[in-house]
Amino acid sequence: MSTFVRTAHAGQRSSVGPDTLVLGIETSCDETAAALVLGGTEVISSVVSSQIDLHADFGGVVPEIASRAHLESLNPVVARAIVEAGVDESRIDAVAATVGPGLIGALLVGVSAAKAFALAWQVPFVGVNHLEAHLYSAFLEDPTLEFPLVVLLVSGGHTMLIEMQDHGRYRLLGRTIDDAAGEAFDKVARFLDLGYPGGPAIDAAALNGDPEAIRFPRAMMDDSYDFSFSGLKTAVVNHVRKNPDVSSADVAASFQAAVVDVLVTKARRAAVAVGAKGLVLGGGVAANSLLREEILGACATDQIRGFLPSRQMCTDNAAMIAAAGWYRLGTDGPSGLDTGAYPNLRLPLIDPDAWARS
Repeated sequence: MSTFVRTAHAGQRSSVGPDTLVLGIETSCDETAAALVLGGTEVISSVVSSQIDLHADFGGVVPEIASRAHLESLNPVVARAIVEAGVDESRIDAVAATVGPGLIGALLVGVSAAKAFALAWQVPFVGVNHLEAHLYSAFLEDPTLEFPLVVLLVSGGHTMLIEMQDHGRYRLLGRTIDDAAGEAFDKVARFLDLGYPGGPAIDAAALNGDPEAIRFPRAMMDDSYDFSFSGLKTAVVNHVRKNPDVSSADVAASFQAAVVDVLVTKARRAAVAVGAKGLVLGGGVAANSLLREEILGACATDQIRGFLPSRQMCTDNAAMIAAAGWYRLGTDGPSGLDTGAYPNLRLPLIDPDAWARS
């Protein structure tokens, strides 16, 4: 399902302005997070409880374990965010929570809690699209960013190029046709026995490797903005099996170079094509050292503004949920309390058919 109902409820405060304080809740995957954001841009507090240790032995996120961990952690995390903000509960003007995409059990924990808080405090509840929230990470650290922007959204579940024409106006330029970049990082790291999560593990191993040691393929380096990383992952596996003595550091560095080469080439091409005033990174893979370095270098060469959110704002967090919730509350009003969780929720596009065509 790609939409959800927004309906104001009697007795709820719904005015939105620079003094509106939003509590954001994020439980879409394996991070339990809560944050308070003022006026859509000022982070008053941000708390993230990671589940990495719980899932490390499995080499990936186990949905049932994630859901149970959210149940145990959410109330303490929200309480800590409120305490760190130094405000009373009565000061909170709205509660925003991720409604999708994500793991259905994990999403339901956050959505149910957020609606309960909203009811108890008699404030609006706002359902937030996790993908849209990533677009707002940059505005938390630089509200002066000018439209249009091209956003390279790269995470464990998504790899997308999005033209952000204005608040709430998005055009899909390209996306992965198979594995997301973050998924490829995780699978290669697991194959090389580098540890979990795969992104930071590959990043660390690559520091000691030669990125030119192996020329891995760069798929779909044509005029399209779509991505494919499945073949690259297979090429890594085949190369290591044929060359069992190869350095894992060289493999990691060469693999990372191939991924970054494709991402940067397509992102900079898209930015020029749409006349973007800035190129922004978002999502967990945006914390990758080489990607950050290469994007800034490309932007300098192309004389376009490049913006990299801080690493804590790249990964899943509730501050971006609160920020997107603030904007959505102002434009669409509160979400209905019958709003559910939508694990396959898509980004709201000005050209919805673009998703089917891409």
